[in-house]
Amino acid sequence: MEVKKQKPPGKKMLKRMSLYTKWLLSAIGGLILIGFGLSIFSEAANLKHTNAPFLRWFLLGSYSLIMINGGLCVFGQAIIFKVRMENKKLIKKALKQREKNVRKKLTITKLDTPKGE
Repeated sequence: MEVKKQKPPGKKMLKRMSLYTKWLLSAIGGLILIGFGLSIFSEAANLKHTNAPFLRWFLLGSYSLIMINGGLCVFGQAIIFKVRMENKKLIKKALKQREKNVRKKLTITKLDTPKGE
C-alpha cells in the first residue's frame, strides 16, 4: 500500500485567500499575541517580586517571551503581506500607464500630403 502525500487541511484555504484577508488576519493575530505575551510577562514579573517559587515565575516568563516573539513573527508576516499589496497596486498602475502611452503612440493622425501632388 502506497501512502500519498497530503497537504495540510488549511493549505488550500490559505492559497485562495486574498492578500488583504491574509494581511488583516495576521496583523490582528500578531497584535493579540504580543498583547497577551506582555500581559503574562507582567504577571511573571509580579510573581518574581513577590518571592514566588523560582520555577513558577521562570516558566511563566519563558511562556510570555514565546508569545511575544510569536506575535512579532506573525505581525512581521502581516507587514510582508502589506508590502505585497502595495507592490501589486504600483505594478498595476505602471502597466496601465504603459498601455495608455502605447495607445497614444499608435493613434494615426491626419497625414499631410506632399505639396507637389
